[in-house]
Amino acid sequence: MINDKISVGIIGTGKHGSRYAKHIVEDLGHCFHLEAISRRSAGAKEQAGTLKTRLYHDWRDLVGSDQVDAVISVTTPKLNLEIASFCAEQKKPLLIEKPLTTDYYEAREIVDLFDRKSLQLTVSQTLRYNTVILALKDNLARMGKLFSLSATQRLEPSTLPWLGQPKIAGGGVIFHTAVHLFDALRFITGKEIVKVRAVARNIFNPQLEDLFVAEVLFSGGVLGIVDASKISPSRVSRYEFVCQKGQLHGDQIHGILQEINGSKISSLPLNSPGPTLLPLLLDWHAYLHGNGKNPIPGTEGLAAVKICHACRESVATDQWVDVNDL
Repeated sequence: MINDKISVGIIGTGKHGSRYAKHIVEDLGHCFHLEAISRRSAGAKEQAGTLKTRLYHDWRDLVGSDQVDAVISVTTPKLNLEIASFCAEQKKPLLIEKPLTTDYYEAREIVDLFDRKSLQLTVSQTLRYNTVILALKDNLARMGKLFSLSATQRLEPSTLPWLGQPKIAGGGVIFHTAVHLFDALRFITGKEIVKVRAVARNIFNPQLEDLFVAEVLFSGGVLGIVDASKISPSRVSRYEFVCQKGQLHGDQIHGILQEINGSKISSLPLNSPGPTLLPLLLDWHAYLHGNGKNPIPGTEGLAAVKICHACRESVATDQWVDVNDL
């Protein structure tokens, strides 16, 4: 049984995982206790000392500890199936970083496993807590019928060595960048992507794609273009919706929200940006206690991975791929 203050263990406390640890220790001490971390890289012992928590070199020992109520996994996605399977065996709720995996069938195995055991699985698709994404969702309904859209996330070339290693990364920008766009578009529009036709290129990454563009067809006949890359020393994450009553534009990185009518561009009210992990962790805490719904169910993470998987198939075959055929 989980007490009011949930004792969590974090697997992977590198650059991103340390953000979870920082929020739990500094902001959420009233509802979480950081019981343990698992990290094998240099500095792990010093980090555990700074966080005043236990260090496990083997993540299995962390998951199996009687002192750990729930697990947060922030590792490379190729480990996710193994970690999720062991968490299910130990009957531990799991909050897992996106992508759920880089293979649709493995992702489905994870979701099915947690469903069969009636265990709590949450996927950290944190763009759903971004103020621009939330505002786009709120404003789109009043814009009338949606005809077409475009979404881009263009980032700098990666400096993480593992993202260039297929056996560790499991995929390029389709799974590590476009997955954000696919989930955000499903969240904003309430529509499903049903068919894709995609192309990809290797610009700086010789083994995994770092430039990707796809035509996408949504339920209801909405047309779209999705563009993701890690090739330019700049970043943008822009969404454009062409609607019956005008256009709605937003940039999640630069904090832009605009409506276009005729040749007039008007800025729309937008809440101040804030951390996205913090509200997710609060919602996760409520969910684990039965005081709220699952903030981002495993099935939502699976849906995004399914679209990525279809895009990878389309790149390989140079054909339209029906997402529902997977």
